[in-house]
Amino acid sequence: MALPRFAPPRSFHVELKRRTADYFQTAGKAQTGNAALLGKAALLVGSLVALYVFLVFFTPALGWALLACVALGVSMALVGFNVMHDGAHGSFSRWPWLNKMAAFTLNVMGGSSYMWDAKHNTVHHMYTNIDGVDDDLDIQPWMRMTADQKRHRAHRFQHLYFWVLYCLLYFSWVFVMDYQKYFTRRIGSVPLKPMSRPDHLVFWGFKVLSLGIFIALPVYMVGFAGWALGFMVAMSVAGFTLSIVFQLAHTVEQTAFPVPHEVTRKLEDEWAVHQLRTTANFATHNRLISWLVGGLNFQIEHHLFPKVSHVHYPKLSKIIRETCAEFGVPYQEYPRMWQAVVSHVAFLRQLGRA
Repeated sequence: MALPRFAPPRSFHVELKRRTADYFQTAGKAQTGNAALLGKAALLVGSLVALYVFLVFFTPALGWALLACVALGVSMALVGFNVMHDGAHGSFSRWPWLNKMAAFTLNVMGGSSYMWDAKHNTVHHMYTNIDGVDDDLDIQPWMRMTADQKRHRAHRFQHLYFWVLYCLLYFSWVFVMDYQKYFTRRIGSVPLKPMSRPDHLVFWGFKVLSLGIFIALPVYMVGFAGWALGFMVAMSVAGFTLSIVFQLAHTVEQTAFPVPHEVTRKLEDEWAVHQLRTTANFATHNRLISWLVGGLNFQIEHHLFPKVSHVHYPKLSKIIRETCAEFGVPYQEYPRMWQAVVSHVAFLRQLGRA
């Protein structure tokens, strides 16, 4: 199947890029992260390591252990949001080696930065919300995420059981999907770019390392039963936290799911307008949420300028809002996070019953 083709860039995208470039030039700022982001990364990664050491080497009582496992799962998600995500986009630091180190936190936590780059940076960011191409929409047969996907009877209840499936994201990601992409050489319908020998070595080396960190050593130190309970709690919390934040950006009532022409594969919109129609922000005035999710509540800004660090999104938001208003392009946002969650649930309910 041929990949979709966007309409040629028009004045909107050109003007948007010009105004953004003017902002960085006038402010004298780099588009990458700053000292505050480095401090934040050190705090989050340090907290993750401290929680792991506490659980594995000090064997706390059951109640404290469960609380620490919840905190460990949250910490893993926060490192993913704030460190890995910017690093994978090359926006964490002006130094490439530091970006690579930030991106490699995913490898240590069990995932594959190579597969993430192909799935997220290349496919998702280019073909957002296009069924059959954007792999983020493919949760079949368990869930129906677009009107073009086949509906099963169980989907009538997907707005009730999605919480459980989201908890399973990390297990599926680390133990199934990475290997599926590796052996099929595909990200959904898109061929995976060829892997070099170092890429293969990194993939398998870190997979083995993460198994040692999160399975072998904990089982040896605390026993199988203790490890199994703690691992299930931590990974479920991490999976749900990651899932809900990313889903609120694209699978809500306001966002569109454009369908390319059946023959020509052309789309009506240029790429920048497509991103605005398929993406929504939430709780952008809540500083705590913005800090915790690494600016991923500013998903519009991120999709339009993925190589800009999330520390600049609040400023970019004003520029993008004004430009959208002038050109009559929609800028979709939920003022509060709970409103976005409600919209996501309603979206799942509609698709499950339509």
